[in-house]
Amino acid sequence: MSKENIIDIDEDFDFGFSLVDESELDAVQQAQQQIQSSSAAQQEVVQQAETTQQRLDKLFNMIMPLLNNLAKNPEKEYIMWPDRVDKIEAFRDRLTKVYKG
Repeated sequence: MSKENIIDIDEDFDFGFSLVDESELDAVQQAQQQIQSSSAAQQEVVQQAETTQQRLDKLFNMIMPLLNNLAKNPEKEYIMWPDRVDKIEAFRDRLTKVYKG
């Protein structure tokens, strides 16, 4: 053997493993499964939250133009709104569609 192939290892080097019995192994495996299922559940909740946030943003962006138009020219007493019933019903349908997803 040449000196190049000899690895300098301390006497207390333990190679990074330890021995366990079957019950300890089962406990570790169950814990890992719980972590994985919790992670999957967390990802699902995050996805639902993102979807809900997108719907809320869409509703907000739909309602703000209406409020901005209603606030225009506050000195005028009357609002001219031709075909108001048809437009309100169409807007209501759009809101309902976004709300129900």
